[in-house]
Amino acid sequence: MTQSDIKFAKFVVLVNAAVPLALLARDAYYHELGANPLEFVTHTTGTLTLVFLLVSLLVTPLRKMTGQPWLIKVRRLLGLYAFFYGTLHLLAYVWFDKFFRVGEIVSDTLKRPFIFLGMLAFLLMVPLAVTSTNRMIKRLGGDRWNKLHRLVYFAAASGVLHYYLLVKADTRKPIAFAIALVLLLGYRLVNRIFPKFAHVASAKPARGFMQSRLRTRTEDSREEREEREKTRTGIRDQGRGE
Repeated sequence: MTQSDIKFAKFVVLVNAAVPLALLARDAYYHELGANPLEFVTHTTGTLTLVFLLVSLLVTPLRKMTGQPWLIKVRRLLGLYAFFYGTLHLLAYVWFDKFFRVGEIVSDTLKRPFIFLGMLAFLLMVPLAVTSTNRMIKRLGGDRWNKLHRLVYFAAASGVLHYYLLVKADTRKPIAFAIALVLLLGYRLVNRIFPKFAHVASAKPARGFMQSRLRTRTEDSREEREEREKTRTGIRDQGRGE
């Protein structure tokens, strides 16, 4: 993909990831948040946080299996959206539920395990968001930056447990999130234990992609040569006619 294609892909992600917030704002404006607006907002923003966290973790497997390295360009944006919706989720609880009463927030966090796990997940995402810039990557160095950003695995696990403990009756959604997280982490584990197998599996689509690009370029070159030959022939014919 060209740089303009990558910029367009990032723009599409940027706009579409903001759509849930726009819909939430629209429902709030028209008073359509249901009988319990606080619960609706907290559950929606919390779910969006997990969705963007898991989608950001999906980027690496997709990149390796499809041989599309440009996908890494959108991972940072997805992670920042996860942090953004996580901030809204926390703000809804701190502002509209506890009205910034620090004592109650601390007491609630220590007494209720699901709130403790939610706070832990958010705190783990803070350094990831702060160090997401190119300047911070250069400042920390690639190795240290990569090690720090493995905190995303613990943040995602804490978030899924937070959701599971929060739900009292229907646990299908948190279990679905848990299964998705296990698969994503399992892929990374297999990739670490059997790197050759993962390399072969990811090399096939990459090789196919490069071969298709090479065939396209070869066909384009052949067509260009034929066009040039036709042009030369036409010029010679015109010369003879004159």
